[in-house]
Amino acid sequence: MLLLTVSPFLWQLSTSLKSLREDIYTGTPSFLPQQPTLSNYAEVAETIPVWSYAANSLIVAAIVVAGNAVGATMAGFALARLRFRGAKLLLGLFLATLVLPGEVTIVSQYVTVRSLGLADTLLGVALPGAIGMLNVLLMRTAFQAIPSEMDEAAIIDGATAWQRLRHIGLPNVRGMLSVVTIFAFIGAWDDFLWPLIVLTDPDHYTLTVGLQYLNGTFSANPRLIAAGTMISFLPIVVVFAALQRFFFRGVEEGAIKG
Repeated sequence: MLLLTVSPFLWQLSTSLKSLREDIYTGTPSFLPQQPTLSNYAEVAETIPVWSYAANSLIVAAIVVAGNAVGATMAGFALARLRFRGAKLLLGLFLATLVLPGEVTIVSQYVTVRSLGLADTLLGVALPGAIGMLNVLLMRTAFQAIPSEMDEAAIIDGATAWQRLRHIGLPNVRGMLSVVTIFAFIGAWDDFLWPLIVLTDPDHYTLTVGLQYLNGTFSANPRLIAAGTMISFLPIVVVFAALQRFFFRGVEEGAIKG
């Protein structure tokens, strides 16, 4: 499974480092570049404003990650630890939204974003993903794993809901919060269809949309297409490498700290 998953990325990396003198269409292609070069990356950066596109994608990803980290955490805590009228109805609505594919609601999302005056803006791209319903349910599950006795003891001591969230909830769900952060970042960074619909000004293009120029401009040179693909892939590797310790803790954690 690891070979099937990782080998395409390694092959793209190898192709992006190959020079024009190497034949990538030969019947027995070489995995390791004979003359490794970074000229493909430089040529991509010279032809399209790839760093500007990457900055736009980072802005969108930052908004989406912040929205999910704050919104999903607060919503998940409310659904799991607070008692209020209509809680089960809200939970059912959250679950119902997961049944609908994104393509069903994309038209209504665009109409809403346009009516708010956010069409062709990075905020309009980030807004629909600012709080993911799946992330809310993940945080709810994490908060539910906290023993209720801890909440009851905090209430007896006079702790408010915000204090219970800060001092009891958040320290015990940091692993799941990192999972939500990684999922939100990857979803925002890799999204192509929604930015393509919302954005019309090339200066506002995200990286996934901007890199499509490579398919037309460099259709005869897959080396440059592979270089552009690796540029878009490396930030995900960096984010996952930085949070992987918390990610696996969030996936596997079963015990709750005292």
